[in-house]
Amino acid sequence: MMNSMNTICALSTPNGSGAIGVIRLSGSEAINICNQVFEGKDLSKQKGQTLHFGKLLNGADLIDEVLVSLFKGPNSYTGEDVIEISCHGSSYILMKVLELLLEKGAQLAAPGEFTMRAFMNGKMDLAQAEAVADLIASESKAAHDIAMNQMRGGFSEKIAELRHELIQFTSLIELELDFAEEDVEFADRDDLKALVNQLLLMIQKLVASFSTGNALKNGIPVAIVGQPNVGKSTLLNALLNEDKAIVSEIAGTTRDSIEDTVNLGGLTFRFIDTAGIRETEDVIEKIGIQRTYLMVEKAMVILYLVDAVNDSAEEVQEVIQNIKKTIEGKDKQLVVLANKIDKGSFDANKVPSEIQEKFPEGEKVIYLSALQQTQLDQLTDYLKQLASDKLKGSNEVIVSNARHHQALKQAGEALDRVKNGLESNITGDFLAMDIRQALHFLGEITGTIEIDRDILGNIFSQFCIGK
Repeated sequence: MMNSMNTICALSTPNGSGAIGVIRLSGSEAINICNQVFEGKDLSKQKGQTLHFGKLLNGADLIDEVLVSLFKGPNSYTGEDVIEISCHGSSYILMKVLELLLEKGAQLAAPGEFTMRAFMNGKMDLAQAEAVADLIASESKAAHDIAMNQMRGGFSEKIAELRHELIQFTSLIELELDFAEEDVEFADRDDLKALVNQLLLMIQKLVASFSTGNALKNGIPVAIVGQPNVGKSTLLNALLNEDKAIVSEIAGTTRDSIEDTVNLGGLTFRFIDTAGIRETEDVIEKIGIQRTYLMVEKAMVILYLVDAVNDSAEEVQEVIQNIKKTIEGKDKQLVVLANKIDKGSFDANKVPSEIQEKFPEGEKVIYLSALQQTQLDQLTDYLKQLASDKLKGSNEVIVSNARHHQALKQAGEALDRVKNGLESNITGDFLAMDIRQALHFLGEITGTIEIDRDILGNIFSQFCIGK
């Protein structure tokens, strides 16, 4: 466990040389320690949320001219006194400053300790603390927006709403247990049934949003599938704008899945080039084809690439139907791409009828040339629109954290037991146990798991027990 009595320090900017480096201190001795090495104003006499210029000295030796940001608790990130020293980003200077602070009594912070102290001091809950790491790691607008919403308390407010409703009823059921001999019922069972059904619906929506949230956070997986030599690797290289995959006229060149990410309109897409699907006796190629089907299972978007000129209508339509059967009822989208229009010498806007007839009537088909990189913008625009529609159609609050997803599922299972118990007219003590379980799992998400204290506080605030 981290010792909150210590004053901690650490480099808050990346290692290596740069224009600026920032070293942060937090704790009761942060101001005193900084005062011992800072030549300028007496920081202990200054107001919080102020900036001060001065020199950083090791005895008589000048280390650097710095700016010191002063934050006095509880109005700081950690809730403690916090000092941030901005100096020149020389690796030598940063090392000497850290050595000097440690010599004066500070201790090196453990990974995440500043945010841990913010959580322990009530500056943020556990979900918000986790969002800090997600915000730092975000590489797209979508991932940034999800993390920012969670850090600002959007997800926590939803969880607090769920817990509050449950605590109300748990308090009444707990009260019934105290008056068990008098056979009184404080909690209306019909109202509890309605509440449980409402909460289950809300939790189910949050759980269902995880596939979208996880994809937006880590990249929307897009599998490129099709027969050998239809141009899958050429398409991947064109989308990535680099020669990531080997391109050859020899069928079966791609033996394993190759993937990379591209940011399109603030959304990260993870494109996966797969082995061509065909009958083969090559053992290694067979393994690659098996992995192709695994990629289809994992992908949110499947790009089925066909040779617009040479593939037969029967073959194309059969594969489309097979893919649709595979993804039926799942959160996946099939996009059909007719490639090699350059070899057919026709324009994408004037597709010959014999080519159009290869595809099922009403099927969305994008005609392109991966080799010539024509009509690629139509594909990328369509992918961005698919992702945008999915985001608009999802909940206002999106779950992107696997721990939160698991806790919500467990809370939902506990509420299912409450629902079944109500239908079976079981006694209040068993109902209370399952409601407590639901409260526990919801509390795990935000770090608010002192359920007994919550319940007791609610009882005393609404009833005069013993009066």
